[in-house]
Amino acid sequence: MRGLFGALVDGAEAKAQALDFLPGFMLARESKTGKTVNYKTALEVATALACARVLGEGIAQSPWKVFKRRPDRQGADEDAAHPLHRVLYRRPNGWQTSFEFREQRMLHLVFCGNAYAYKNVVGGRIVELIPLEPNQVEVTRQRDLSLTYVVRADDGSSRPVPAALMWHTRGPSWNGWMGLEAVRIAREAIGLSMALEESHALLHKNGAHPSGTYSVEGALTADQHKQLTAWIKDQVGGANRGAPLILDRGAKWLAQQMSGVDAQHVETRKHQVEEICRFFRVFPQMVGHSDKTATFASAEAFFAAHVMHSLAPWAERFDQSADVNLLSEREAATHFTKVNLRGLLRGAIKDEGEYFAKALGSGGGPAWLTQDEVRGFMDLNPMGGRAAELREPSNIGKPPKTQEEPEPPPAPDDEEDED
Repeated sequence: MRGLFGALVDGAEAKAQALDFLPGFMLARESKTGKTVNYKTALEVATALACARVLGEGIAQSPWKVFKRRPDRQGADEDAAHPLHRVLYRRPNGWQTSFEFREQRMLHLVFCGNAYAYKNVVGGRIVELIPLEPNQVEVTRQRDLSLTYVVRADDGSSRPVPAALMWHTRGPSWNGWMGLEAVRIAREAIGLSMALEESHALLHKNGAHPSGTYSVEGALTADQHKQLTAWIKDQVGGANRGAPLILDRGAKWLAQQMSGVDAQHVETRKHQVEEICRFFRVFPQMVGHSDKTATFASAEAFFAAHVMHSLAPWAERFDQSADVNLLSEREAATHFTKVNLRGLLRGAIKDEGEYFAKALGSGGGPAWLTQDEVRGFMDLNPMGGRAAELREPSNIGKPPKTQEEPEPPPAPDDEEDED
């Protein structure tokens, strides 16, 4: 920790931050609705935050371990003794758990397209991973296609960091070395959601009732207009909302009907939920948005599809990025990392029971799992002995003995007896 930020403070002179230092997602971008959209304002949009959370929590709650390939290359085993195992699986640094670290990393990837972590290497081994906010890091590609990184401290000072000490994970990328800024691409959909939410809030602030016109005879002075406006708000708002409005001196109240645009306000907000989900590649059902046609069976199918189509690509991105950036070439020949999403695919107890029964050889088919392997899936300790062996199908007996065919009768003598 001191090796990075201590050098930023002690080894560089504090200077003002240049505007061109900021990545694109940090610069204010105004959508066509007039709303400024960046990662901070996008976090305030419920659907955008829900999409980021459902992706971040899905990756964070799945075990992330280091595995060692077997000598015959037939399978692999968990290598808890590898120094990187504890860093990824439990404690990446002195103040975060693995869950918190991965969740934060996914938030950075979803909103900003890039995630950074400083690799604290001691004795040739990574002992901790220090997350960096995307706005702290400037990336430049040199003529030789190598990447250089400059990290800015909170006091404005900056210092280059060797690429070998930077873990840079990219989201979907156009140029191959920087991830696309999802907030920038989806700014119109997010901006419209912000505008709809604000207008809806103002509608409820005014009582969510159709407005009207208070008509009086003669002209009003500026003071009379202010007094009358305050009186009307007091009569139709707060505890008096819905109470009869008593008029005097020939005044008239002309009620106005809600327009068609106002009537479709809620429908438009529902559509924006689906639109934002499309940008973040998340099924609307995963953020609590569903229609009346959804059933339990269809919801269960959506949950499985979410794991396969939304989480699995991110999990593979994490695995490959860690293998390339956190393992040396020598270690990568024998080890790899794996975010295991299988726990998220657990179905109902009945369905799992039928699946494991077939895996154990029920129904006459060959078994492909042992009892101990099934117990491991259920987070139970192994029993050993025969529970660690594959079962033979119980309904396949020995082939029945074939009956011996009787010997054919001797052939008749063709020669006739001569008299």
